[in-house]
This record gives sequence, C-alpha cells and structure tokens, in this order.
Amino acid sequence: MAQQNEAFKQLVSHCKEYGFIYQSSEIYDGLAAVYDYAPYGVLLKNNLKDYWWKSMVQLHENIVGIDAAILMHPKTWKASGHVDAFNDPLIDNKDSKKRYRVDHLIEGYCEKIEAKIDKDIAKARKKYGDAFDEAQFRATNGRIVDRQKRIDEVMARLTKVMGDGDMEGMKAMIEDLEIKDPETGSANWTDPRQFNLMFSTQLGNIAGEESKLYLRPETAQGIFVNFLNVQKTTRQKIPFGIAQIGKAFRNEIVARQFIFRMREFEQMEMQFFVPPGKEMEWYAYWKETRLKWHKALGHPAEKLRFHDHDNLAHYANAAVDIEFKFPFGFRELEGIHSRTDFDLTEHQKLSGRKLQYFDAELGESYVPYVVETSIGCDRMFLATMSHALQQEIVPDADGKDSTRMVLKLPPPIAPVKCAVLPLLKNKEALTTKARAIFNDLRFAFDCQYDEKDAIGRRYRRQDAIGTPYCVTVDFDTLEDDTVTLRDRDTLQQERIPISKIEEIVSERIDMRTLFE
Repeated sequence: MAQQNEAFKQLVSHCKEYGFIYQSSEIYDGLAAVYDYAPYGVLLKNNLKDYWWKSMVQLHENIVGIDAAILMHPKTWKASGHVDAFNDPLIDNKDSKKRYRVDHLIEGYCEKIEAKIDKDIAKARKKYGDAFDEAQFRATNGRIVDRQKRIDEVMARLTKVMGDGDMEGMKAMIEDLEIKDPETGSANWTDPRQFNLMFSTQLGNIAGEESKLYLRPETAQGIFVNFLNVQKTTRQKIPFGIAQIGKAFRNEIVARQFIFRMREFEQMEMQFFVPPGKEMEWYAYWKETRLKWHKALGHPAEKLRFHDHDNLAHYANAAVDIEFKFPFGFRELEGIHSRTDFDLTEHQKLSGRKLQYFDAELGESYVPYVVETSIGCDRMFLATMSHALQQEIVPDADGKDSTRMVLKLPPPIAPVKCAVLPLLKNKEALTTKARAIFNDLRFAFDCQYDEKDAIGRRYRRQDAIGTPYCVTVDFDTLEDDTVTLRDRDTLQQERIPISKIEEIVSERIDMRTLFE
C-alpha cells in the first residue's frame, strides 16, 4: 500500500512538473477537486478523445455524433430522476469537522483488507517464483480465503443498505466495523444523510417567475431528448447510436484521488438504440468491444477487469464496469449499462411528445431500448498516464547507467510526436538546419524544437513528456542531409534522410495502428 501511495504521489508530481495537470486557481491556493489541463495534458487529452471518437463514430456507419448544450430545460432532470434521486450518503465527523461519503469509508475498510491479501500474494510469488499459481493460492490459502469472505460480506451488506437508502443501516455499518476518521482516528460520527449532487443556477425571470436551472450531471440526457431529431435528419435505422463528448458537473462534497473524482469533468458517452428484447445481445457486444478498445492502447489484461453491479440503478436491467488498476487500486473506468426504455419513456410522459421509432419492417412504432457506454475522459487520462509512467535504468552516452523517467505512451496519442534537436546550440549552421526541418514537420504533426542544455538532458526531457521520436541534427547532416532518428522506448538510433522523416514518423504514429 505504501508503495502504491508513493507511485501515485510520483504521478501527481510528474503531471505538475512536466506540464500535464495544474491545480485550478493555484495562485489563490487552488479550488478543491478542480484541475486545469496544462500544455502537454491538453494535447494528450485531445488525442484520447480523438481515438475514442474515431473508433466510435468514424468506424461505425450507424453511429453519429452530437454536441448538446450544458444547460437544459429543468424538466429534463425531473424526468431523468436526478431531481429526486441523484444523491450521495454523507456523514460528518464531529471532532475533525470532516465530511465523508459513507460508501467510501466502508470501501476503504475493505481496501485495507485487500492490501493485506496483495501483500501475502507478493510474498508467495517471491518465494515460489515461476511455479506460483495465484488463482490456486487465493482459493486454498486459509488466511486469504477468510479475508476475501470478509470483504464479500461487507460489500454485500453495503449494497443492500445503499439500495434501500437505509440511513440507519449505514450508520450501523460504520459503528460495527469500527471505522474511524482517516485523518484523525476519531469515531465520533453524525447520522448519515442524503446530499443532492447537482449544481444549480438561475436563468432569470421568465413570465414573471424565477427559473431554476442545473448544470448537467451527465451528458446522456442531451442525447435522449434529441433522439428523434437525430434519427430523422440522419435517416438512421435501428439499431443505431448517438455519441457525444462533453463536460458534466457534480457537486462532490468528498472529491479525492487527483483527477479521478472531480466537480467538473468530461464524459465520452454513446447511447445505442435497439429493439426491445434485443438489448442483452447488444449489451454483451459492447462489453467485449469496449474492453478490446482499452487493450488496444497497450493496457495489459491484468490491469483491466469487469465488475458487475449488484445494486442496479433505477433505469437499468444490467450494468457492468470496466475497472482499471490505478496506483490506488481497481476503480471504475467505464460503465456499460442496459438502460431499458426508461429515459425515452419518462421524457415522453413529461413532455407530452412522442419519442418512438417507426419500424418499417415490422410496421409498428415502439420506444427503443438503450445500451450505454460511458467513459470518464479524465479517468481515461489518469489510467493512461499511470500505466505509461515508468522509471528505468538506461545507459548514458558515456556508457554509464543512469535513471530516467519515461512516459511510454502509444505514439499515436503522445502529446508531441517528434522533437527536432540540433546537436549544439552555439553552431548557427546546425540550428538553422534544425529550424528548417522543424518548420517543415510541424505541418504534418505536433512537434517541438529544443536547443537548450546538453543533448542527453534534452533526450531525458522528451522521454518525460512521452515524445516517441527525436530527430538530431549533427555535423554529418550538413554534409549528407541525413539525421539521427531516436526511438524513445528502445533507445535505438537510425540514420535516415531528411526527406524521409515525415513519411517514417507519420507511419509510426498513425492511429490505424491502434484500430488494427
């Protein structure tokens, strides 16, 4: 656990030091749970969004995109259930005056037990080496079996009290498990209570009445209210999908773990409309399709897993999370939900407008069912960074070993694709030639020119921001118009003609390498 915390601290520090993430309003001591994407962070985030959009919309002829407004008619959130049921159970510690989510405290209790399991497994793996069978060890080691049983019992109890909205049951769990304030160790708790997560604002006076609006807590409703508009104008036949990338807002009282849980965040969602009775077939399809999408980025199978929901939302008949193993443990990265016909039906009732699809083959109209895939763009960013950031021992130019921090991002999503580096700063012939190459390449892809410091330090700087290729202009370049192309991951250097740089780099950073 300490090692995981250290890795997470290192990741957060790296994001600030190398220009990926800044604390919002930092000069005013920051705004809790709000972050700004820095120069390299915004490039990486845009590349992740581009990868999602192309795989979802460009490669599917029956999926189209929209960009719905953040502000919507307040009845939207009444129909969706957010006004009445979008709550988190909170509890205060009377001594520390700190506020926590009840489910987070109880999950933290289970995480401590899971950390003990991980510690035992790590010891056994070290002891038995290649002969170690983790699955068998988990199933047969008495201490691990007992601990896992304890976790399962606690989580089953939590699922029940959360599903029932049982505030007394939640308080009883806090007391029975002897859960204490993580910061002070105090067990002096208030009774839990529900807190609505929507931010509200005012539109002004309409017909003499003040109108209350909400900042959208999810992007999906903008898709549902536009269902018929999109279907008719694009002439789509069911099954078809509508995709959207956009900001959402939740008044998280207890935000934690850097950009994992924020008050202002971005979602990449797709709602797939299917005939009633076909939803489970498509639910299974999108489960597997979305898992492949994550693996294509190089995320290993052991860092990804499915987690079925025990406590379904009011609109769903099936739900699963794709969880990723962050430095602080497995957490939800993407949700796949079978939302039934709840949303369209509720909007139809409250608006008085039909939201039905006429199926020409069946000769009848019906309200479609919906299968949703929803991924947090910020969580995807964090997962990608946490997997890519590595510390390595590599040889220096003089043959001695040194440590480097390298961000091994897949080249197609790297913020900077290529850096152009003159071997020496004070040789005008080299800098002039390097500048000319840089000015030509930046029409093709994101690249960077860097002449400050020794060449080795510049390589390390590019490694730290994830640049997959460096072009070094040296004295031989002036003689034969060739440069050295350095690979970030292998450290191999190859001599190539200047005329071939764009072609070679473009081929290696092509996003088709991920799709294939």
